[in-house]
Amino acid sequence: MSEIKRGKSSVRSQLSDEAEDKPVQKPGRKRDPSRDAKILEATIEILAEAGFDGMTMDMVAARAKAGKATVYRRWSSKVELVRDSLAWMNRTHLELDNLPDTGTLRGDLLALLKPRSIEEDERKYRVFAGMGSFWQHSEFVEAGIAGFFEPWIVINRELMHRAVGRGEISASADIELACEVITSMSYFRGLIQRKPFDKRYFTALIDGILLPALKNPKPSPNAVDQ
Repeated sequence: MSEIKRGKSSVRSQLSDEAEDKPVQKPGRKRDPSRDAKILEATIEILAEAGFDGMTMDMVAARAKAGKATVYRRWSSKVELVRDSLAWMNRTHLELDNLPDTGTLRGDLLALLKPRSIEEDERKYRVFAGMGSFWQHSEFVEAGIAGFFEPWIVINRELMHRAVGRGEISASADIELACEVITSMSYFRGLIQRKPFDKRYFTALIDGILLPALKNPKPSPNAVDQ
């Protein structure tokens, strides 16, 4: 009996020693949103300078002053990081709660193109033009394009609906088509022509195409078929 007690005591002593040897498990550190923003901003800067194919995760980590492991804990691949960076790039200065309200649709649309935003847009198109082999990753391309353009579409749509409420444009105007025109023309201007989507160009687009079209009702399907 005494041998059994001594055996149990020995086992308890061994377990106690092993417990002391193990490091104390501390709760994981909460993810710091400000660190995420620094990594995403660093990604955009490098994409504008070196393009997707020239960018590496090491370059991003160094620019963001973060460890490479920190970057990989958040994004498992360069493609995922770039996809999220494209979405973040637009959302940083486009807010529905802070839209211009000049009293006219023309004024509101032009107010979106502030000097800072023009510089930002030029950088955006450098980024987009340098995406290279990113387009081969079809599972991420759709999300990347949506992240790049969708915030602008949402804001333009909101400004146009506001203009409908003022009676400034037709209640049956084809707002969705107008939003697509702005998006496609900005894409063509920046990526095909390699020219800035500046205020002079945007003003010509608004006055010559958008406003005249929005003041007319959308054609009925029957009229199109005839």
